[in-house]
Amino acid sequence: MDFNLFMQDVVDAARKDITEAGYKELKTPEEVDAVLSEKGTTLVMINSTCGCAGGVARPAAAHSVHFDKRPDNLVTVFAGQDREATEKAREYFEGYPPSSPSFALLKDGKIVTMIERHDIEGHSPMEVTTKLQTIFDEHCTEL
Repeated sequence: MDFNLFMQDVVDAARKDITEAGYKELKTPEEVDAVLSEKGTTLVMINSTCGCAGGVARPAAAHSVHFDKRPDNLVTVFAGQDREATEKAREYFEGYPPSSPSFALLKDGKIVTMIERHDIEGHSPMEVTTKLQTIFDEHCTEL
């Protein structure tokens, strides 16, 4: 099997996982600016092809939104794939180094907090779901 074809299948599956969970993909810097500058709360899932993204972060992203409080917007950028969009999103994460997978919660276009790779790797999907829902409970309103 051709490695590039295999990796494209992995990327396609990772994109499908997160969009089926209700997250909107942002593939260009313009899309990132349009959404991240909006009023309200926005959760950005920085997706990747690593094992902790597929085994922990994406399942946690999907499960966390089944909660009384959740962000107004659920979006994702794909590190290593949509590079310009990811770089633009990271400009909003002031004070945090690049990390993927990760989650960033913004309010009115400003970073509130992040769950970085080191908060994901080595943890279960339910532990990360709980971390996300704790953040939602503190910063989001009931939908």
